[in-house]
Amino acid sequence: MTVRVLLADDHAAIRAGMRMLLEAAGDVVVVGEAADGAAAVTNARALRPDVVLMDVRMPGTDGIAATRAVVDEGLAEVLVLTTFDLDEYVDEALRAGAAGFLLKSAEPAALVDAVRRVAAGDGVLAPEVTRRLLRQLAGLPAGGGAAGAAGPAAGPVGEPAPADGDPRVAALTPRERDVLVALGRGLANAEIAATLVITEATTKTHVSRVLTKLGVSSRLQAAIVAREVGLV
Repeated sequence: MTVRVLLADDHAAIRAGMRMLLEAAGDVVVVGEAADGAAAVTNARALRPDVVLMDVRMPGTDGIAATRAVVDEGLAEVLVLTTFDLDEYVDEALRAGAAGFLLKSAEPAALVDAVRRVAAGDGVLAPEVTRRLLRQLAGLPAGGGAAGAAGPAAGPVGEPAPADGDPRVAALTPRERDVLVALGRGLANAEIAATLVITEATTKTHVSRVLTKLGVSSRLQAAIVAREVGLV
C-alpha cells in the first residue's frame, strides 16, 4: 500500500527535506505541501491524503487548530511533528485528535515508521512524550479515575478490570472493552489482533466502534480514557 502524505510546515527547507526522506522509503508519496494551517486544511480537503504531517507553530492558523479541523472533517490522520517538546503542545495535539506526536529530532527511520503506523490506524508517541504522559496520568488523584497507586488493578486483556459504572464505557460490549484495555496499554492493531486472536480487519472495526462510542477521535484519546476509568 502506498501512503499518501501532505506536509504542513512553514519552512520550505524542512518540507523539502521531509519529502526527500519520505519518498526514499518507496511506499510513501508526498501529494502536497502547505506553509500554514489554513492551507493544510484546504489541501487536505482537496487531496485527501492518508496522513498529514503537521507542524505546530505556523503563521495564521496554527497546527493545533488545523489538526482539529482535519480530524473533525475526517479528512486524514494527523501526525504532529514539532521541534518543541512542551506539555501544552502534547496535550493540545491529543485533544485535537492527532494520531501521533513526534519531535523533529526523531531518526529518519522512526519518522517513516510512524507515518506507516498512523496510516494503518495505529497511534504513535515520541518516547520522551510517552514517558511523561504516563507519569502525568499515574499522578492524577484517585478520584480522577487514573490508574495509579490508588487506582483499580488492571486485569489481563480479555478480563478487563471493572470501570465502576463510568458512563463513558457503559455502552461498550465485552469485546470492545478488551480492545479498549489493549489501546490503554499502547498496543498496535497487529498486537491487539494477536492478543485477542482476531484478524487485523476485525481489530480495526472494533477500534473504530470504540472511538465512536467514547466520542473521541483518536486511539490515543481512547487510551487516556482507558486509564482514567481504571481499565489499565
